[in-house]
Amino acid sequence: MTRRVHLVILFLCLGLMCPLVTGIFMDKLASKKLCADDDCVYTISLARAEEDYNAPDCRFINIKKGQLIYVYSKLVKEKDSGEFWAGSVYGEQYEDHMGTVGYFPSSLVSEQHVYQEANKTVPTTVRNLQKA
Repeated sequence: MTRRVHLVILFLCLGLMCPLVTGIFMDKLASKKLCADDDCVYTISLARAEEDYNAPDCRFINIKKGQLIYVYSKLVKEKDSGEFWAGSVYGEQYEDHMGTVGYFPSSLVSEQHVYQEANKTVPTTVRNLQKA
């Protein structure tokens, strides 16, 4: 057998004997969030990105300067954490990203229009994280 085949077999055996990848644990960003409704499905506001932002993991969305974002919830800031909002991008030029909901730093956007007040405090449970 060739050296390449031996290496493949070795890596497969090591993977079966010692499964190192069992999932990645990600810290919660916050325990509570502010929404307009109990399920965090109604739009709170429309924001414009003031800077580009590259998402560090799958919980976040990429935003580009000038892009409009529908905001659905605002995480309640906790000690040693940044302030994040959850939303989705808006506009024809971002059509391939429309409908993708994720977090982004609130410091990188400016609210353009407030549709309704985020006056409901909702826990960030697994069920709620999937919605916002």
